[in-house]
Amino acid sequence: MITPAFELTQDPDFLTIIIKVPYARASEFDVYFEGEDFKFYAKPYFLRLTLPARIVEDGREKASYNTDEGTFTIRLPKEIPGQYFEGLDMLTSLLAPKKSRSGKPLVEEIDTAASAELSEEEEEEFDWELEQTPYKESAEITLPLQYRYGFGNLRSGVFQRLQDELSDVIDIKDPDQTPVDERRRKRLAAEAAKFDPDHYLADFFEDEAIQHVLKYKPWWVDAHKRMTAFKGGSHQEHDTHTFVVFSEEEKEQLRKFTNKSYLLDKRSRHHVYLGLIDILLAYCYEICVNEGDKNVESAWNVRKLSATLCWLESFTSVHDVLVSFGRRVLCYPLHRHFGLVTRAFNDTVMILQLGKAAVLKCLLDIHKIFRENDPAYILNDLFITDYCIWIQKTKSKKLAALSESLQKSTLVKSHVGFELEELEAAAVLVQEEERTLEAAGTVSKQQLPSSESETSESEESSSTSSSETEGSDSEERESSTSEDGKINSLQGTFQEERTVPLIACNGLRQGTNASTFEVSDEKPKVSLQSTAVPVQLIEELEKQMHTAIRLSEQPEGLATASCISQEPEENRVSEPDGFSKDTAGKGNFLEVSSKTNPLLLFCSRNEDED
Repeated sequence: MITPAFELTQDPDFLTIIIKVPYARASEFDVYFEGEDFKFYAKPYFLRLTLPARIVEDGREKASYNTDEGTFTIRLPKEIPGQYFEGLDMLTSLLAPKKSRSGKPLVEEIDTAASAELSEEEEEEFDWELEQTPYKESAEITLPLQYRYGFGNLRSGVFQRLQDELSDVIDIKDPDQTPVDERRRKRLAAEAAKFDPDHYLADFFEDEAIQHVLKYKPWWVDAHKRMTAFKGGSHQEHDTHTFVVFSEEEKEQLRKFTNKSYLLDKRSRHHVYLGLIDILLAYCYEICVNEGDKNVESAWNVRKLSATLCWLESFTSVHDVLVSFGRRVLCYPLHRHFGLVTRAFNDTVMILQLGKAAVLKCLLDIHKIFRENDPAYILNDLFITDYCIWIQKTKSKKLAALSESLQKSTLVKSHVGFELEELEAAAVLVQEEERTLEAAGTVSKQQLPSSESETSESEESSSTSSSETEGSDSEERESSTSEDGKINSLQGTFQEERTVPLIACNGLRQGTNASTFEVSDEKPKVSLQSTAVPVQLIEELEKQMHTAIRLSEQPEGLATASCISQEPEENRVSEPDGFSKDTAGKGNFLEVSSKTNPLLLFCSRNEDED
């Protein structure tokens, strides 16, 4: 038999059931309804529903068939006019047979303790902020010891068999032999090692892309606005499922689920609710950063940001869930900004306030993301499928209490444990220092042209003063020359020799103006302008030294002054024929002297020597 696609709507007096049976024979169909039971048969389609409230057969019932669309529309009167039927969108729950909801057909469901516990759950208000001691299994329970995980901690041994295939799905190694406390310690250590301050600060200061995605509004934002406006305009109670619409694909997926019953103790139920918050937070982050579009990273984002899925974590408080999610957002995905943590928190509150229909729609989307990703599909078997079935049977007031508790919770940067505020403050100080240095550099560059002009002006003034000094020196020399009287006639004879360049002993050619010789009739006198030697020192040297001129052969037969030895006379060895030899014996020199007007021709190795 084929279970057909169907839809349920209602008004104050009637329940309407629309059943799609294409290619069925309209003349051959059966409809049965009584109390909460409804059955429909049209070969090969069969549909059995367990309704949330009672219907009656009083002659007002009506059925019609649309041959073009292949749909049956059946209108059934309510037993109590005006009664509201809750949970008409929970298709999996409606398909469950009536006997599985009451009585004792299954070994797990018993009327005594289980029923009492379920009734206690419905009556008592659960304190979501209550701190609980994590559950520890004793070694006597199972040998070998295997720790549980999955929805309600109902699974074990799964990863022991499929460790190689599922190593990329979860981060914890060997979860079957790792207790809950050790999983938490390893998770915190892995997050601390993964946190990158440079990546966080880059997203903190350069957040254009993040501010863009924060403007995206998913479908639940508009639905929440409509719900708020409806509640503000009317004080009547109304199920919020009317603001959530399921697609045909989602309805088909709900029909494929197999109905189950979950017997959970108080601690397990607590873990299930907190795990639901953790999964929804990761899903809201994924929808925000990708602006509603799915990509190849969608499955990775959801499972990586949820410690429930990635580390098989069992939380004990709402605050622990928020801290774990905040740490993982700042460690793993592409965008690591605290604003995305706050946005996911607000979105999750809105989804829970919209009720279980909105939660179910999100879970179905997560189920689809994992179903299309290999090997993340195993997370559907461990968590998401059970969540999709379980949420349909959850009381609305439980979700309302959960959303209230989440809304009262707070998460600030100091809770995360990465010293975010200190990092931001240090980065801001560094930025201010860099701006100060840049401003100082700009000011110095602006002042540079004026300083250069001042330097050039000082250089010009110094050159001007030096030229003036040289002019005054030349004027003083001219006056001293005129005072000496007439120049000896021998000056003209030596003028030609003075123009011949002198070669210093170091091989450098000195200019023709290196020395100026002045000869007077009254007294021999030598004036050296280049070295400015005192007259008294020259006269003393005249008495102790002889001038020697190295002779060298020239093509024209002229003698060229090559080098002058300034050795004292007592250091020389007399040689015959008018030659003298230096003590080193390095060359012969012709001694020239004049008794009346001795003339000294000499050169120095450099202009600094006297």
